[in-house]
Amino acid sequence: MLTLLHLLSAVALLVWGTHIVRTGVMRVYGARLRTVLSSSVEKKPLAFCAGLGVTALVQSSNATTMLVTSFVAQDLVGLMPALVMVLGADVGTALMARVLTFDLSWLSPLLIFIGVIFFLGRKQTRAGQLGRVGIGLGLILLALELIVQAVHPITQANGVQVIFASLTGDIMLDALIGAVFAIISYSSLAAVLLTATLTAAGAISFPVALCLVIGANLGSGCWRCLTTARRTRRRAGWRWAACCLSWWGA
Repeated sequence: MLTLLHLLSAVALLVWGTHIVRTGVMRVYGARLRTVLSSSVEKKPLAFCAGLGVTALVQSSNATTMLVTSFVAQDLVGLMPALVMVLGADVGTALMARVLTFDLSWLSPLLIFIGVIFFLGRKQTRAGQLGRVGIGLGLILLALELIVQAVHPITQANGVQVIFASLTGDIMLDALIGAVFAIISYSSLAAVLLTATLTAAGAISFPVALCLVIGANLGSGCWRCLTTARRTRRRAGWRWAACCLSWWGA
């Protein structure tokens, strides 16, 4: 039971780390990121790269998509460029998930230590907010390390084995679990990172991991639609969810 609690707390730390990075970057570069997105709509490759780059910075494709849908609502961006940006945002999530799953355990304490110094010393300045970002990245790496440490003993527990055994590759069930976690954590990146860590530790199989990742992307798309109140802003989100479903079906 205590080991399960350790795993849950590590997952919570992972979600919190992504939140800290996102808020820190938005406070420092929020206006500039909006300018980059709004000015990159003329060429699709540029729009794709803008969505990818912004997501890599804010650690959240949801945050990028919310910016894009606000531009759609104001008629600053057409639907096709908006979809290209959202595609870039999801690719950015995949790339960041790959980078963060490397063995960077040595970097975590360094980022947290330097981040705390900058954040506490110059809290209201840009340097302080960049320190906040460093703390968030350090917490993400620390959380992934804690998840790996907790998974090995927890997979030997009978109750936990039953839980993981229920994830047998059933596409609908596993995708639903991935979608729910992505919605709860407000971060498909957190869901993908957790899935990758559990797969590397041997807790879940690759087919299950694939279904969870698909579900995380679908949940992220549904969350984008639910959080955009105006119908004009929902269109980009619904079309992207439809794209995810079509790729899934393929």
